Amino acid sequence: MHQPGGLALDHLGRFFLARPVWVAGLICLAMLALPVAIWMDLRNLSDQNMRAQANTLNQVITSIRSYYAENVVSRVNAGDGRTETLHTFRNVKGAIPIPATLSIELGEAISAKVGDVTYRFTSDYQFRNRQTRALSPFERSALAEFRTTSQPDQVLAEQAGTLWDRKVVLATPVILGAACVGCHNSHPESPKKDWRAGDVRGIQTVSLHQPIALNIWAFKWLLGYLAIAGAVGLIFALVQFRLARSFHGMNGELEANNAFLAEVSMKISKYLSPQIYRSIFSGERDVEIHTERKKLTVFFNDIKDFTATTERFQPEELTALLNEYFTEMSAIAHAHGATIDKFIGDAIVAFFGDPTTKGVAEDARACVKMALAMQQRLAELNEEWQGRGYEHPFHARIGINTGFCNVGNFGSAERMDYTIIGAEANLAARMEGIAKPGGIVMSYETWAHAKDMVDATALEPTIFKGIARQVVPYEVAQPSFEKAPGVQIAINMDAINEQSRSEARAALQRALDSFDQQPAQQASDPVQVQVQAQQPQPAERQVEPAVQAQAPIQTQPIQPDPIQPETPQNIQPPEPAQTQQYVKRWV
Repeated sequence: MHQPGGLALDHLGRFFLARPVWVAGLICLAMLALPVAIWMDLRNLSDQNMRAQANTLNQVITSIRSYYAENVVSRVNAGDGRTETLHTFRNVKGAIPIPATLSIELGEAISAKVGDVTYRFTSDYQFRNRQTRALSPFERSALAEFRTTSQPDQVLAEQAGTLWDRKVVLATPVILGAACVGCHNSHPESPKKDWRAGDVRGIQTVSLHQPIALNIWAFKWLLGYLAIAGAVGLIFALVQFRLARSFHGMNGELEANNAFLAEVSMKISKYLSPQIYRSIFSGERDVEIHTERKKLTVFFNDIKDFTATTERFQPEELTALLNEYFTEMSAIAHAHGATIDKFIGDAIVAFFGDPTTKGVAEDARACVKMALAMQQRLAELNEEWQGRGYEHPFHARIGINTGFCNVGNFGSAERMDYTIIGAEANLAARMEGIAKPGGIVMSYETWAHAKDMVDATALEPTIFKGIARQVVPYEVAQPSFEKAPGVQIAINMDAINEQSRSEARAALQRALDSFDQQPAQQASDPVQVQVQAQQPQPAERQVEPAVQAQAPIQTQPIQPDPIQPETPQNIQPPEPAQTQQYVKRWV
């Protein structure tokens, strides 16, 4: 629950945040007020110092006048016209003090009258039978320096005191005049008899003492300004502290919300194609009902006789196999840039051309490459599943078509789906329906873009349901498979010409020669033989041979361990020392 003071600070902070002009005005006012306060304090300080100096001077003059009236004028008047100057003038009627005695006693009178001012007239050669006055360390050092430099106008100063109390001492030399030398040298009580005119006889000091606290109120305007500025600064600091604490709390909430949203977005991404997920969360695509007409390459993939296949498996086994199948096919689709539309039972619907595209031709070629890679991977999975004990694995049919479709968000304002509709999408589904198990059927436009990649045969013109025109499907030639212990050979006789036959024989002969020269290898290190009708390549693994070179002949080892088959992803290239044991060429 908020405290009343906290609410007031919050309101004050929001008030100034909403009115930045006021803040700027207050800052300007504060900047102008500072020199004004300093000027008024300097004027006040000057007035105080002048009053203090006038008062001090008045007291000094009063002390001198009183001393002179009492010890000079009154004594001269009492002497009946006879007078003389003596240091013991008080003992002789009509006598007046000599200058040294006058200075000493006048200093005592001033010091007693004016407490903040002290005057001393003293020497290290004091007359005998007179009051002894001790010299301070500063007076001794000043007297020694005066006698060393012999400058009559020299002035030395000392500053002392504490944090709250200051003291200034000024010292000047006392120089003997010609009239005083004879008296000092002949006087019986003089401690020194060889004085000369111009010698430093002694020292006189004036001390000014003043507590700082007495002048503190001379800066009342500056102190008032600082007090107001400090109060405003304190309030501002409190407001900033509360705002910072509020921001810290909001940042914590934002971090928690961001973490929650990141977790939710990761979960949502499992239900969306990566392209759609990125376009939505990056702001490239708005979540609204909107469609576009684009030329897409549509892909349909369906498992042949899936209903009959499900009767041979337990639900748990079927779920595991189907999920593994979808995982492998999805990885291939993502690798080739396909946008997966949906999974319909055992079927996969995908397309190329939205939300990203590389052009109609490249999209079609990428789709054909993906279809070939999926059939190849499914053949490997079937072999692995058979090794696990599944007698009748999956066989997929694929249909591909390139044409104009409507793509975008369909549905309602509360629930929508990113998908495609149109006759061309239906035609791709019809193509899949006439494909053989393990086969691929495509339309003419798709074949026209990818005819250099595959060997396809035109089928009879067909009128499909929902399609008003005759369509000529193109069926991709399927390789036949022959097996021997440790070896699997895939041969497409329709794609072999005379040149490739000769090269295939030569490659297979070299492989047989290497078998005769090399002892039987361990099951974990099989020999792989591949033949290619193009230019010889170095001994390195090829990517998607069936797509790149229309491979009619492919020789691969049979893995002895059906549980952990050696897939193309974990086959490592041979070491240089083993190059002679491997022959890799694609026909």
